[in-house]
Amino acid sequence: MAVVPVLPPEAAVSLFDARPFFEKALALGVQSGILHAARLAQIGQDAPKGMEQIARYFGSEFLRPELEMARQRLVNLVSLYLESSSAGDLMTAAQSLRDDSFLSRSKGGSDMLKALIGMPSSSHFGMNENTGFTDDQIPLLAKWTLRSLADYQAELALRSQAGLVLDAALWLADELGVDEAQLQAAGCDGEAVIRTALLALNAKVTKMPDWVAFEKLIAQLRKKPSAIAMPRSMPPQIKGVVEAVRQTVIADMLRMTDPKLPIRKLFHQTPAFIGRYFWIEDALADVDHYDRSVSEAWNKATGGHDDEGSLLTLFLTLAASSPRKTLLTEKAAASLIRKIRKTGLKPELSSEFIRDHAPEQHQDDYQQLWQGFIEDSLATLKSDFDYELADAMSLLRRECNLE
Repeated sequence: MAVVPVLPPEAAVSLFDARPFFEKALALGVQSGILHAARLAQIGQDAPKGMEQIARYFGSEFLRPELEMARQRLVNLVSLYLESSSAGDLMTAAQSLRDDSFLSRSKGGSDMLKALIGMPSSSHFGMNENTGFTDDQIPLLAKWTLRSLADYQAELALRSQAGLVLDAALWLADELGVDEAQLQAAGCDGEAVIRTALLALNAKVTKMPDWVAFEKLIAQLRKKPSAIAMPRSMPPQIKGVVEAVRQTVIADMLRMTDPKLPIRKLFHQTPAFIGRYFWIEDALADVDHYDRSVSEAWNKATGGHDDEGSLLTLFLTLAASSPRKTLLTEKAAASLIRKIRKTGLKPELSSEFIRDHAPEQHQDDYQQLWQGFIEDSLATLKSDFDYELADAMSLLRRECNLE
């Protein structure tokens, strides 16, 4: 005789009840005597009205498929409201069906979804209209009327977080004299605004920086690194969001304070940092500052000389990682050749310098000049057979600027 094992209570298998939450609450209400015949009759009268209203709202009440879909939506809306408002307690949900009309529970579910859809879906300014639910979102509402409470709660958490980020960004931006309209026009990310505001407020800056001011802010941080503190007197509801973003700023500090990384290159050309921080766009100020900084760096390096010999001398010393010169003595030229043969040449250093600092209208010409020189001269400059440096020196006398 086979022995049937007896499972302990904790190992017992519970049946999965796939019925909508409304149906389970309704069944419990009938079994427990909470819902009497009169209330059930009222629900029976209200349900067809609700189906017609829903079918009409999303399409047509005269088509059977749409009426059937409306029935699913009605049950799901009531279930959504009951399960959410009762925290999943069937007895509380049954009492709600007893005390309030069936259609009011359906409207409650609809209002929950409309409020959800009207919330910010992103922490990016410009991607949210902040107008609440509108008629053009009805197709989206139609999809949500068939979704579960778990889906609703997950989306609510995401949108609530996005809303807090936007609120925090708005509060910090206001501290620096920038309003919501400016942020919407800029189409920036809320976290980017928070990051820049934290840097600015810690540096005692009172206005949201443009690029020029932001670049100076980072340069100042490199000279004198400091801890990034939380602003005072913040509304309590945004403190958690700001603290989380503050941690990302602290994580960025290693790269932001690296003197080897050009500031413009870090924030304009590094994928991980593009759009990560915010500054007021002022094209005229940016161009003026860029032109001035380019002219200063170029003029300092060239000493005002623009002849080919002086430029090639400058480019060659740059590529050899030697002190920048536009004029070499014979002795310095010989030393430069020996260094090139010992440690090599990095032509890209000069190409980058031309790109970053030469007047824009001349950059192509200077790049061609440099590339042509390298192609024709590199073999001679690095030759192992030119023991006396005669060929290399002759080349430099001919192409560069020697005294």
